[in-house]
Amino acid sequence: MGKTVTTYLIDGDPKGTQYAFISNKICQMFVVPRSNLSYLNTQEKLQKPAFYILLGENEAIKPQAYIGETENFRERVKDHDNKKPFWQKALIFVSKDADMTKADVQYLEYRAIVEAKKANTFVLSDNKQTPKSPNLPEYQKDSMDEFFEDVKFLSSFIGCNIFEASHPKAEHLFYCKGRGCEAKGFYSSEGFTVLKGSTIAPTMTLSFNWKEKREAMLKAYTESQGGKNILTSDKIFSSPSTAADFCIGRSCNGWSTWKDKDDNTLDSVYRKQLD
Repeated sequence: MGKTVTTYLIDGDPKGTQYAFISNKICQMFVVPRSNLSYLNTQEKLQKPAFYILLGENEAIKPQAYIGETENFRERVKDHDNKKPFWQKALIFVSKDADMTKADVQYLEYRAIVEAKKANTFVLSDNKQTPKSPNLPEYQKDSMDEFFEDVKFLSSFIGCNIFEASHPKAEHLFYCKGRGCEAKGFYSSEGFTVLKGSTIAPTMTLSFNWKEKREAMLKAYTESQGGKNILTSDKIFSSPSTAADFCIGRSCNGWSTWKDKDDNTLDSVYRKQLD
């Protein structure tokens, strides 16, 4: 079912300060760069109970985030500005209608940390403990669960995949094997996703042309299990070839390397379907 998202660019910059909301929904997301925290003084809603995510730039192989809740984001962020150097942008979620309560935003924080750790796409080193779920009346819990679904949608809408765990259909799976690699994944509008549990080749050929980055990615996304490099979270690559290169440790054409259970190449399934 389609959705209408209204986005307003405060300063006319698509990477700058903005807010967004889904039509007929109460969840409103403010995106505030660290360089423009003075904007918080202009928005009364950002001085009330809110759930928020601090995002770091993608300088590391796996980006970093911090998930929190507060009764006044404008005041709370002063401490983060002094003590957390990594972040460059804040996503702040509030209700367009009646203000949320302290228990509401604590529940959103609980849900968010649980799901972000499950997705494992961001480093959450400052969220060492998963908070307990606060006691909410059943009707209010249902309301906050619906609100959190909108949080996930709006986060994804601006390209933040912190909550995105992949759920592919079995018939869309493709496989890559060789050099100790036994990987599986699927192709979508986001790129090619290599799935958690895939075995990744431990070495690279001499001609491999991004060795240092691959070594860093192996440390960030895999762990040794029974002498094999096992992917510990889903990983999205911009192209099938980059995904195959990473998995097998050599340069290759991903469109022909990835094959489904019937030995059909990714190329024959997706690129030649209009022939």
